[in-house]
Amino acid sequence: MADRDPDTIKREIDQARNQLASTVDILAERANPTRLAEDFKAGAVRFVKKPAVAVTLAGVGALLLVLTVRRIKQR
Repeated sequence: MADRDPDTIKREIDQARNQLASTVDILAERANPTRLAEDFKAGAVRFVKKPAVAVTLAGVGALLLVLTVRRIKQR
């Protein structure tokens, strides 16, 4: 192993520590349950707001309403 200056070694250790701390912070942010839930919710809202999906959901809702009303009237 080559002889290295102690100050150089300390700087390299400090740099590695800072990079590791940054990586841990990024991973902690990505794994935050609140953030994951918000991302999922935002994705679901974007999906539902697509015209084809919105029309389909409206049609299914209308069908369920008609079937429910027919069932209530048959009683």
